[in-house]
Amino acid sequence: MAVYRIYTYPERILKHKAKEIKNINGGLQEFIDNMYETLHFASGVGLAATQVGKENALFVADVPVGEDKRKIIAVINPVIVESEGESSIEEGCLSVPNFRVKVKRAARIVIKGYDRNGKDLVLEATDLLATVIQHEMDHLNGITLMDHASLLKRDAYIKSLKKESK
Repeated sequence: MAVYRIYTYPERILKHKAKEIKNINGGLQEFIDNMYETLHFASGVGLAATQVGKENALFVADVPVGEDKRKIIAVINPVIVESEGESSIEEGCLSVPNFRVKVKRAARIVIKGYDRNGKDLVLEATDLLATVIQHEMDHLNGITLMDHASLLKRDAYIKSLKKESK
């Protein structure tokens, strides 16, 4: 297995929209395994294909959903088909290191897509899992955490990046 490089803000690939996956094959299975490896190596809870430089409509997540339980998923071509309520928590992102911002999202969602084997998948999510899914789907649409930040907070982060690069 391999650990991929995670692209970070302001790299252009993060603004690209993912493309629908039409062929679920052994190469994609290997890619998904490597995405999980990368996610765990980076100590994250979710990772979209666009974050590792691939324009595939795919994300993986490994989210705690209760005492001693985890929800480990890979979703291909995800689409939110239902959403309700509102939740607002402070989020971080592997592609925007050392940056956190409170983001308003739906409290409950239902997504459709395909699992890693190409089987139809319908998943209802609440709490942290719903937030992670919406965050990763933002990545698949070329939206980063920076797009949710105020102009002031975004400018401060950009200034800190410039200082670090000197």
